[in-house]
Amino acid sequence: MATVDMTVRDAINSAIDEEMDRDEKVFILGEEVAQYQGAYKVTKGLFQKYGSKRVIDTPITEMGFTGMAIGAAYKDLRPIVEFMTWNFSMQAIDQVVNSAAKQYYMSAGDIAVPIVFRGPNGNAAGTAAQHSQCFAAWYSSVPGLKVVSPYNSEDAKGLMKAAIRDNNPVVVLEHELMYGVSFPMSDEAQKDDFVIPIGKAKIEREGSDVTIISFSKMVGLALEAAEVLAASGVSCEVINLRTIRPIDRDTIIESVKKTGRVVSIETGWPQCGIGSEISAIIMESDAFNWLDAPMERITGADIPMAYATDLENASLPQVEDVVATVNRLTSRQLVA
Repeated sequence: MATVDMTVRDAINSAIDEEMDRDEKVFILGEEVAQYQGAYKVTKGLFQKYGSKRVIDTPITEMGFTGMAIGAAYKDLRPIVEFMTWNFSMQAIDQVVNSAAKQYYMSAGDIAVPIVFRGPNGNAAGTAAQHSQCFAAWYSSVPGLKVVSPYNSEDAKGLMKAAIRDNNPVVVLEHELMYGVSFPMSDEAQKDDFVIPIGKAKIEREGSDVTIISFSKMVGLALEAAEVLAASGVSCEVINLRTIRPIDRDTIIESVKKTGRVVSIETGWPQCGIGSEISAIIMESDAFNWLDAPMERITGADIPMAYATDLENASLPQVEDVVATVNRLTSRQLVA
């Protein structure tokens, strides 16, 4: 089987299709997932293949259909809940946190909740403040949840399959602007047993001067900036977190020891963000002793997202932000 290009959208579709075929307990529900083929066409073809009992169109009531799906998970089914955007998940956050994340603990291990919550997270293009929030920090703060956020097509397929097979509630933070982007799929990734372990980051690019840590769409920005910086002789190591909870502490710490400098990138707000957690991991471990300069965070602006394109771009990390930050970091030297 030769390497092929596949969009992130098709990779997610393939993962869901294969898992529904593998296990009849798996079903998917959400707004427009069935007859319309999905708001972003991620569920295309599944309704025709599996029928209305396993691909279920719901009313516009996130709290309602999320609660129904969690109840099904209590009774040994394996639901996949699609939120048309994670911004709408706020309508159902009580169900996700109090009914799904805490149930295994509160039932003393008697009731597992094998459920997947998935959909596009963060900004799209010109969708303004109510449709552009990154929920990585919100959901990764909750014990009982696992949180993954794929970057490319292999991430999307492997993490989705791992999420569906997991016996715990898993939040899958996709990115709308990545759905139509194609990436190479290796022979291994095309097989129906391809799974990426939850909790393991990937080093997308080896480097020696500075570590850039990111997830989702911002991994692409990090790689782009690394190319620009390489032309001026700066070697960047790029880490794709893949999983936000449980975060891969070991990969982060080992990379910090290797490079001595760290930059994190995310589109979410700065306060209590993923970069803040990475900073705490470094400060609280022996990696701190290996730093040659303070860690720096690149985040979304600390404001609600603007609707106008130029203001939206100004509110999000750009390549020039990463290049400037890395250049500032690498120019700093420890004084004996």
